[in-house]
Amino acid sequence: MDFIKRIDLKRNYEKYKNEYQAAFTKACELTSFSGGPCADEFDEEFASFCGVKYATGVNNGTSALQCAMLALGIGAGDEVIVPANTFIATAWGVTYCGATPVFVDCTPDTWEIDASKIEEKITDKTKAVIGVHLYGQPFDFGAVKKIADKYGIVVVEDCAQAHGALYEGRKVGSLGVMGCFSFYPGKNLFCFGEGGSVTSDNESYIDTINVLKNQGSRERYHHERVGYNMRLEGVNGAILSVGLSHLDEWTARRRELGRRYLEKITNPLITMQAHPDNTETVFHLFEITVEKRDEFIDYMKDNGIGCDKHYPVPCHLQEAYRSLGYREGDCPNAEYLAKHCVSLPMFPELTDEEQEYIIEKCNEFTP
Repeated sequence: MDFIKRIDLKRNYEKYKNEYQAAFTKACELTSFSGGPCADEFDEEFASFCGVKYATGVNNGTSALQCAMLALGIGAGDEVIVPANTFIATAWGVTYCGATPVFVDCTPDTWEIDASKIEEKITDKTKAVIGVHLYGQPFDFGAVKKIADKYGIVVVEDCAQAHGALYEGRKVGSLGVMGCFSFYPGKNLFCFGEGGSVTSDNESYIDTINVLKNQGSRERYHHERVGYNMRLEGVNGAILSVGLSHLDEWTARRRELGRRYLEKITNPLITMQAHPDNTETVFHLFEITVEKRDEFIDYMKDNGIGCDKHYPVPCHLQEAYRSLGYREGDCPNAEYLAKHCVSLPMFPELTDEEQEYIIEKCNEFTP
């Protein structure tokens, strides 16, 4: 058996290359390169998929978060609560606006933001909470929203890893005031480069973002505010339309693979993420924890299996945020995950034979 990568995008391209190439040709023939009809068409399709009135494409998921913060009027002197266990871009979206991220620990079982830890971090400067549907698993939106409502602050969703995931029957991206998506290669829905989107039912927020991402302009060469060059490329809009047409199929396969891991990995040295009954994860990543992580990763590599670490340093302990004064022990669950979390191979084209082999090696692991 060949080496099994943690993710193998080449398999996806080989399977759908005729559709991808046709989409690329369409965008080129329309000369739809920066925004334009292919990007606009995808916006409409993605809004419908998420169950919201509006979606606006941007150049990446980090910009989606930044634009969402700007649309809310968040800036210098404001605070936004974010989970410590997430990719750093969640915090960047806050920092780029001049506001301060306030980090909150995750739960010990779902590994998502711990709603019970939010209230103690709220001050008169707090304007929003960004909840992250990490690894494809929705966070406890209801619990977070209840606290946010109590203090008159809003909830923004970071959906970068959770396209199509459900919370109490509703798609992520339709729960908070805005949903922020990434289409970075390797996401459940991805483009050929960088891309992102903001979803919302609030026309005013989307209108603001449409101006911000287009150099602060509605009319060419007339700039009503300081803006940015953050448009979704037309070629990637066309590529994303292809991916979106297959996303339900890809998600079904991810769920099949994820459930098989959950059922068949029985090694007591391995702990897996909890998935509450009122949610449906999309298994962007399949995460486990093991006490001897590096030994496990080396063991899997020696057996022809690639694994990754998501994420080895929690946000609050990153060098970039040293000035905020966080110390080891402030977010113990996130810190534990940073030292023990491992990502197993997970992508729709992973074969049953390959997965059975991965499961076999997981169950045979002994330090």
